[in-house]
Amino acid sequence: MLKQVAEGVLVHQSALLQNNTVVVQGPSGVLLIDPGITGDELADLADGLRRLALPVVAGFATHPDWDHALWHAELGEAPRYGTARCAADLRELRSDANWKARLAEALPPEIAEETPLELFGLITGLPAGATRVPWDGPEVRIIEHQAHAHGHAALLIEESGVLVAGDMLSDVLVPMLDLDAADPIGDYLAALELFDGVAGDVEVFVPGHGSAGDAERLRAQIDLDRAYVQALRDDLPVNDPRIGPTAKPGWEWVSDVHDGQAQGLARRGDRDGAPR
Repeated sequence: MLKQVAEGVLVHQSALLQNNTVVVQGPSGVLLIDPGITGDELADLADGLRRLALPVVAGFATHPDWDHALWHAELGEAPRYGTARCAADLRELRSDANWKARLAEALPPEIAEETPLELFGLITGLPAGATRVPWDGPEVRIIEHQAHAHGHAALLIEESGVLVAGDMLSDVLVPMLDLDAADPIGDYLAALELFDGVAGDVEVFVPGHGSAGDAERLRAQIDLDRAYVQALRDDLPVNDPRIGPTAKPGWEWVSDVHDGQAQGLARRGDRDGAPR
């Protein structure tokens, strides 16, 4: 169930949404990034790590979406980190007495009964502006940005050249904007610029959903995502292989995501063609 993508870096992919859980090996255990997503998958992940004698010594949630801030008791009680903004959003959600019911309504119906929520969102926020994950292992650089979700972070595992992109750079999902942000288009383009800035240090990238890729595909993915966002901004036709007849089988619903984003931006008046 665990596939090695680089020296000391393993990935497990969930069945339904192709969520990628990333495992980074250190001298005393592993850093577990975005574990998911059903109870059985999380238990199997814990069992696989036990069989490899790899205890979990730290966790990290790239952002506060339901499928990136999950946990399971069998993974242990290691500290779980996220950016200050990510942790604040999760604390606010959990402060509502009905948070679990509200969250359950947002789950895909296929796995609503199979996704454990008891330990969801128990994230320790790192100091604002933190640039490193605090753990006893390879240096992991935090690349915080505001694309897709408040307090989103990509992680660069510097020793192995692996970029963990969170819900960015997917070959199955179009860029998903945070339409509640003040400038969703600008935020996304700024994040892609950050990825451009570290691309020379990357050998492998792992998106939150979909297929991992090499350095060449990373640059192609950044260009594809930028073209998509700019087309939305400028109200131009979108020619993207992730929507329409070229969408991956089983992912045809991404076209609805695209349509919803285009309509949402039009209502906001963000698609005025002005450079951002």
